[in-house]
Amino acid sequence: MTYSLAGRSALITGASQGLGLAIARAYVAAGASVLVCARDGELIDRVGQELASSARPSQVVAAQQADVSLPDQVERMAARALGLFPHLDILVNNAGICGPLGAVEATDWREWVKTIEINLLGSVLAVRAVLPHMKSRRYGKIIQISGGGATTPLPWISAYAASKAAVVRFSESLALEVREDGIDVNAIAPGALNTRMMRTVLDAGPSAVGDAYFARMSRIASEGGTPLEMGAGLATFLAAAESDGITGRLISAPWDPWPDLPARRAALEGSDIYTLRRITPADRGHSWGEK
Repeated sequence: MTYSLAGRSALITGASQGLGLAIARAYVAAGASVLVCARDGELIDRVGQELASSARPSQVVAAQQADVSLPDQVERMAARALGLFPHLDILVNNAGICGPLGAVEATDWREWVKTIEINLLGSVLAVRAVLPHMKSRRYGKIIQISGGGATTPLPWISAYAASKAAVVRFSESLALEVREDGIDVNAIAPGALNTRMMRTVLDAGPSAVGDAYFARMSRIASEGGTPLEMGAGLATFLAAAESDGITGRLISAPWDPWPDLPARRAALEGSDIYTLRRITPADRGHSWGEK
């Protein structure tokens, strides 16, 4: 399915490569105006020029260097977006890093903390910067990018896993907080992407990430991984009017039937479908622990 974002404006972080770039391209193709941001100023400027070359005259396309772990840079990024566009409809928090690899006690503590600052706190800072505007309009779309660490333990990649689990719980909490403001908040599980992060894992080798995870990533890389277009398609759906009212969910791009979700709003409402929850013995057919 195709979704129109004509007349909508988006701020996309981590958009210089990988999934962020794929989302930016999809948004421009769907008619949105975009401000793309990344830490590498030279690279994001080139991306901005590429996107502008394919945009229609009615679309505004701009690029800005920004490190989402630094509050002052996030504030400038958000101010730029709010100054460029008559209104900001969409925030995509895609900026993220793999973080240190190895046993938790052996990794560089500063790198561990930096992973949390970029992957989790960076998304919170961006939300804080744009939320007053979205609340004043009583409409908005906030899209968080999750990862395999949100739902699966990742030994030797603990900073990344912890940050992504926290991103999803923050998204669920924020969704309830702003529900009455007409703002939808969702997280995307994009699948195993053959991107810079996967190459970092493969370059580190099994001694750094464990034999099982290294073998799994090697197999996925040889098969090509999940196409970036799947995650970009889901991000476009979650930015479009068709997804209005779908909120507080962690949705898998390759596995979930997300194009059908508008017809399933009633089933989603008040349910814990596509959320992070604790599994009890009863959930697995056991009676122990019951009172």
